Amino acid sequence: MMLNEKIREDFPILQKYKDLIYFDNACTTLKPKQVIDAEMKYYTEYGGCAGRSAHRLSKLVSEKVEDGRAKIASFVGAKPENVVYTKNCSEALNLVAKTFDFSKRKKVVGTILEHHSSMLPFEVMALEKKVELVHAKPMPDGTFDASQYGELIDRNTALVAVHHTNNTLGTKNPVAEIAKIAHDNGAQIIVDAAQGVPHSEIDFKKMDADYLTFSGHKMLGPTGIGALVAKYEHLERMPPFLVGGDTIEQVKTDSIVWAKPPRKFEAGIQHYAGIIGLGEAAEYLKRVGLRNIEQHERELAKIAMDGLSSVQNLKIYGPKEIEKRTGIFTFNIRNVAPHQVAIMLDKMKGIAVRSGVFCAQPGMEHIGACDGAVRASFYLYNTKKEVEVFVQEVKKIVELS
Repeated sequence: MMLNEKIREDFPILQKYKDLIYFDNACTTLKPKQVIDAEMKYYTEYGGCAGRSAHRLSKLVSEKVEDGRAKIASFVGAKPENVVYTKNCSEALNLVAKTFDFSKRKKVVGTILEHHSSMLPFEVMALEKKVELVHAKPMPDGTFDASQYGELIDRNTALVAVHHTNNTLGTKNPVAEIAKIAHDNGAQIIVDAAQGVPHSEIDFKKMDADYLTFSGHKMLGPTGIGALVAKYEHLERMPPFLVGGDTIEQVKTDSIVWAKPPRKFEAGIQHYAGIIGLGEAAEYLKRVGLRNIEQHERELAKIAMDGLSSVQNLKIYGPKEIEKRTGIFTFNIRNVAPHQVAIMLDKMKGIAVRSGVFCAQPGMEHIGACDGAVRASFYLYNTKKEVEVFVQEVKKIVELS
């Protein structure tokens, strides 16, 4: 079932640029007016600091911050006390990497396809000889089977750090199965869900991950706001990543008593407008329905796959079976540089795509795209007609090559 195209009326950018075909959603998403209005209310109606002053504006902002936390928690099947505000997914991943206890176990299991944000925090530690980092490699179609992780995760493993949905191929990891393997070996698991939370139903409790991270701007929310969702017992044990205002219960010149989680991880004045906007983005997506969104994206991806899979001199990365992928469609045209393809699509029909290595250089090298590729990524406001135009224009570029 395709989503109703009237949803496009909620997005001011689509109303301003009538000729825009926005297929760069894996990079960042457009914002609906409901989110923009909610964010602006902080500046026009609330304005104060949360958790500090006694006046009514401060109390109002405090309520809005915790209301946002509750909405975000509900959106991913967690409790409010599990949610730590961060500025993005990258910061959330670094928070865990920098505070995790590697004193007894040193091994970290990741994948070769990870985004730099979920690879680099542990790569740096491996280069400093603080941990041993090993990478699972996908099957030929770019997918992973839980058994591949079972071969790498052992009693020396401290942490498994993997993606939920891959930002290059749009494939999903069997994270619940991986979590069980990790826990059976006494390890913990952190899931980079930046590409999962906006497009799929996520249940933190059922997934049984120890940590889940995501960014607001990829799910119709503001930039500069994201979240770490973690089991509360881990948050209690972890030391603060950044310290400052509101992270303590008591401080003296010779002692510190940290605040309870999640406060002890939220140093200083927070991005209140962003928090409010992110809460509204979560509510917006719940109203549309994540299952509806995922089905809509798959149908769009099928149009692209059916239209381009048999075109000569065009390589599509990832599985051909639509049920194995989401709305990410990555490809290359022989003898045409990825950036040139992106420029041509923009000039020809106003089609916005991403070109390059997608912050995943080792993964791109592994799939044979060292010089980059072109990525079209679909979302709830994209239409069948837009994808048909995209297919036509890609075919034209192939013919010109």
